[in-house]
Amino acid sequence: MGNKKLKKRSEIDQKYKWKIEAMYADDQTWQADIDQVLSMAEEFSAYQGRLTESAAALSAAFQEKDALWQKLEKAYVYARMKLDEDNREAKQQSMHDKVNAVIAKVSAAMSFFTPELLSAPEELLRQYMDSEASLEQYRFVIEDLLREKKHVLSGEEENLLAQMSEVTDATNTIFTMLNNADIKFGFITDEDGEETEVTHGSYISLMESHNRQVRKSAYTHVYEAYKGLINTIASTYSYNVKTDVVGARIRKYSSARAAALSGDNIPEEVYDNLISVVHDYLPVLHRYIQLRKRILGVDELKMYDVYVPLVELPKRIIPFEEGVEIMKKGLAPLGEEYIRRLSDGVKSGWIDVYENEGKTSGAYSFGSYDSFPYILLNYTDTLQDVFTLVHEMGHSMHSSYTRQTQPFTYGDHSIFTAEVASTVNESLLMNCLLEEETDPQMRSYLLNMYIEEFRTTLFRQTMFAEFEQLCHKYVEEGGSLTAQWLCDEYDKLNRTYFGPALGEDEYIRYEWARIPHFYRGFYVYQYATGYSAATAISEKIRREGAPARDAYKEFLKTGSSDYPVELLKIAGVDMSSKEPVIMAMETFKKLVEEFENTI
Repeated sequence: MGNKKLKKRSEIDQKYKWKIEAMYADDQTWQADIDQVLSMAEEFSAYQGRLTESAAALSAAFQEKDALWQKLEKAYVYARMKLDEDNREAKQQSMHDKVNAVIAKVSAAMSFFTPELLSAPEELLRQYMDSEASLEQYRFVIEDLLREKKHVLSGEEENLLAQMSEVTDATNTIFTMLNNADIKFGFITDEDGEETEVTHGSYISLMESHNRQVRKSAYTHVYEAYKGLINTIASTYSYNVKTDVVGARIRKYSSARAAALSGDNIPEEVYDNLISVVHDYLPVLHRYIQLRKRILGVDELKMYDVYVPLVELPKRIIPFEEGVEIMKKGLAPLGEEYIRRLSDGVKSGWIDVYENEGKTSGAYSFGSYDSFPYILLNYTDTLQDVFTLVHEMGHSMHSSYTRQTQPFTYGDHSIFTAEVASTVNESLLMNCLLEEETDPQMRSYLLNMYIEEFRTTLFRQTMFAEFEQLCHKYVEEGGSLTAQWLCDEYDKLNRTYFGPALGEDEYIRYEWARIPHFYRGFYVYQYATGYSAATAISEKIRREGAPARDAYKEFLKTGSSDYPVELLKIAGVDMSSKEPVIMAMETFKKLVEEFENTI
């Protein structure tokens, strides 16, 4: 009997590791950038008190500020990614701590910038923008700062908050360490009768096993681990929410949610509309969950039964290289140039493919303005992993187009728009597979998979968004986020979403404790809004061809040069209305109906 133990980082073939050395050849080069950043921050203090004495001075300050943060971003990304390779490495922990300390120090040193800028008369700033050509690049930045003026504190207060950031961000770091470096789920016997370690990376594939005992065993092992730490995690999350609430109060926002949405100028109605429309369609989800119970033939449907594919197929191994080819075919509607850029990225070392001991779980697209748009995967040779690859490549291609087109000032993008780029890719791949599939069983499998994408992204992330809202509102009203309260509320919410077909489950109440995204307040709703927008855009591309594709690629080039709701209009979607969410829900309804007819 074999032992499926994780490999060490050193045992992974180099061709499956990202080329992080393209950022820094060695630690000394990284340290040199850190030293230079600190020197630049010190020199930047010369602008204090004379920032707006002339249009030229203001322009120079903006440019130097960008240059500093561009260099610091690169140093941070490198340290973060090196730590993600193996979170147990003390050296990498130290580098990550060091760069976070530098960020806090630089933020404090530059904290005078915004208050001093906003202390100048508005008409003077507009005069400067009209008279100094080099300030045109910063027009949107300045207009956005003026919009947020009432929430900016004095220079001294901003300095204090900046110095405190190292401490106030601690809950996220604590949870990350606990979740990636310390927590262990133990070993179970898998469907091949072999002992296998339950990890973050293997958990979902184990939950998709057609052997119910394997699913139950993996599920129990994971949630027993979180149950054993539930009071510690509850305390950590409680202080995270309190930080959000207090921060919003200090800046005179009406709520933590208002503060979180204000940065991207997202109307709060977008959040409320999402939850409202999803609740309207919960009966369709309940219908699907009931169908799942019937197909599985279980007396009582458990949470460890909700991920297993309802259509069983022979186990298909999809090596990474084959996954790349499937991706290229699925994304062909985006044009030859898009596919060429993507292929070059794969060859150039954008991707870190396989799981290893200590590696950060899940998947992401990352990188700095000056680096590759890197991708972290924990690839396990399944079709689902191909979709994860396609998803993260959507992010990275978005970054690639943006960084080629926009200056550093607008070289990033909000999560609100980023999730559109990733999900358009997923939708195109799924529709490609469905169109080409002639085998009825495989088609049913893909339909089920597509339905699950809707369930796990649009419904699940909306449920998370509702939970976050409940937690923050409770604290704002004077409540205390105890482990008992958090577990009870999460359990109630889970019952609302899954409906009457779901049986009693003693463990799902602990699920909130394993969600890293909760440590970034009011973040996850954007997965659901992004999914809605992407559903509409991919349909347009498939239906209209080149015009819709070209409009979409123009959107990919915009970065953060305008507010997300405005940028999405370039691709033909208005997220200020309920319409995109309703369209997505109607697509879900049709999929469920078609699936019912195939079973």
